[in-house]
Amino acid sequence: MDAITQTRTQDQIRLKDLVDLLWRGRLWVVGITLSLTVAAAVLALVLPKSYKAQIIVSAVTNAPGSGGMGGLSSMVSEFSGLASLAGLSVGGDTHKAESLAVLQSEALTEDYLRENNLLPVLYAKLWDPVEKRWKVTNPRRVPTLWRANQKFKRDVRTVTTDTHTGLITLTVVWNDPKLAAQWANGLVKKTNDYLRGQAIAESDRNIEYLNAQALKTDVVGVKQAIYAIMENEINKEMLARGSDEYALKVLDPAVAPEAPYSPQLVMWTLIGLFSGILLCILGAFLRLVWRTS
Repeated sequence: MDAITQTRTQDQIRLKDLVDLLWRGRLWVVGITLSLTVAAAVLALVLPKSYKAQIIVSAVTNAPGSGGMGGLSSMVSEFSGLASLAGLSVGGDTHKAESLAVLQSEALTEDYLRENNLLPVLYAKLWDPVEKRWKVTNPRRVPTLWRANQKFKRDVRTVTTDTHTGLITLTVVWNDPKLAAQWANGLVKKTNDYLRGQAIAESDRNIEYLNAQALKTDVVGVKQAIYAIMENEINKEMLARGSDEYALKVLDPAVAPEAPYSPQLVMWTLIGLFSGILLCILGAFLRLVWRTS
């Protein structure tokens, strides 16, 4: 018998011995596997639940204020078609990037946390709801808006963009499904309100400036040019005031999920089952090696 055949025979014997050892200790195998499976299932039921709410939006690339002025706007539109063929971006991508940046900005998140008084919610273990004060007395441990913002960005809110469709998904994970959906929808609404307010304020300033310039000149051609620009600004302001979804159009609003995102009972049960089986196989193998050594 050559060396290769002898090695194969030894491997078959060891595999047969391993199966025999597991069969002889099948009661232990069943007991250990069942115990780990039940333990994992109990942990999945006992551990705090997390719920995931998602809202899908698209950036409004033709939002009021992003169109430019008259002929300049049409020129940009013409060149944007050529630019898209060349793999470049004009106008729309800039507006989308601005909307996405505001949606994730620390300033907007801090304002949302402050307006909705979310510090006691985010740090519920440190908050005394009866006394309406923090349980901790050390100023370094008292939650601040900056710390809450970091926690919110790290553990609660996630913003992703689909590279193929360009759709934006804002995800909120929290232990209360209703709050998770409320926060996701609220952040998108606040982004729209903020950018719409910025556009209205900008148009108001432009109109005021153009009015002042029109009063300073008696040249008919200059006045006509100023009034044409002013008309464009007025139209932009009217459209902004009449559009709730100014920057981000909601395609699929967030709803309160009924099933927890984590821990998932089925997944944890399967993990416990396979862990028990692998543990028994590993134990039998080590015992076989110890016997033959």
